[in-house]
Amino acid sequence: MREQGTQTAEKAKRKWWQPTGPAKIAIAVILTLLLSTGLWCLALGGSGVALVQTYLLARFAFVETDADLDGATDKALAAFVKGLGDRWSYYLSAEEHQATIERRANNYVGIGVTVDSAAREEGLLVQSVTGDGPADKAGVLVGDVITAVDGVSIAGDARQEGSDRIRGEAGTQVTLTLLGEDGASRDVACTRATLYTPSARGRMLEDKVGYVQLSNFYSGSADSFKKEVDALMEQGAERLLIDVRGDPGGYVAELEKILDYLLPEGPVFTHKPRWWFKSVYQSDEDCVDLPIAVLVNQDSYSAAELLAAQLRESAGAPIVGEHTSGKGYSQVTFPLANGGGAGLSTAAYCTGSGHSLIGEGITPDVELSLPEGTALGGEDDVQLQAALELLTK
Repeated sequence: MREQGTQTAEKAKRKWWQPTGPAKIAIAVILTLLLSTGLWCLALGGSGVALVQTYLLARFAFVETDADLDGATDKALAAFVKGLGDRWSYYLSAEEHQATIERRANNYVGIGVTVDSAAREEGLLVQSVTGDGPADKAGVLVGDVITAVDGVSIAGDARQEGSDRIRGEAGTQVTLTLLGEDGASRDVACTRATLYTPSARGRMLEDKVGYVQLSNFYSGSADSFKKEVDALMEQGAERLLIDVRGDPGGYVAELEKILDYLLPEGPVFTHKPRWWFKSVYQSDEDCVDLPIAVLVNQDSYSAAELLAAQLRESAGAPIVGEHTSGKGYSQVTFPLANGGGAGLSTAAYCTGSGHSLIGEGITPDVELSLPEGTALGGEDDVQLQAALELLTK
């Protein structure tokens, strides 16, 4: 009687939308049959329908009711995109997609420090502090070691979790325990905020050479680049050295603005989307009338490659560094219902004259690599020195 009473109670608790095992299988079969006919089949094709069928069968018929279907879906989508055979297309999970959106906006939520997790056993060594950022306002100094976050030690192996503990939502507060260079420990409270990261950084070098590092072509990069170059010309720059080493590329719109700003009148970019007509973008007559050289390496992708190639094509700019990747395709990141994103190559692009970099890349005028451990833009940067020689001879 006790067992029968328990079963009756369970039935009473079960709602109409919580079917039993046999009912789940029946639902899966019915949905599978519905998907196999009509417009679904025409729109998705056999393979597309099979993907949906497999999900439904796993959802309603798989014996492990607590199976991680979200995780399985992430893996399946990543494998599907990889199976397209295009090294430039990608799948992003919901977390990766959100992080990518923030990164491409050239801003982030944080306290405004860069840290080294390997230098000190006690915690995270502060390498730089963003001026007027939350950490700067709280009194965090370069050379401080963050030893605890909100009272939780991040010494030893916990250092790897330190940055994650510091991150959080804008407007929230985090308390850092700092070990100063004088050996004294202190606590400071920082209010997390959205911080802007400029894409371009410039400085004057010898012989009136203006040097600009361009880290990406994401949101605001064209304005950042123009601001730096204008400032260098106001300081008397007579030559310009553009460094796109390690630049992953970014948005076509930002690339077009930079090309138009730098180059004289003429075609500067050709875009060939799958579902539209070819477009050839033109620069106007206004330009930066200075000798230009460009630094590239094997990690200069997409818009960075095209910038270097077009500067050589339109202005005869010499290129120094390593052979580039030869991308030549642009991607669109399509948002998905699970919060993730599918980045698919949707167009090919070429220089203004129609020259494609696909599978070819750029062969520099002076081809050489940096010794391992050499800092880009530093005193031992032989690529930079070679570019300076080309500009000033």
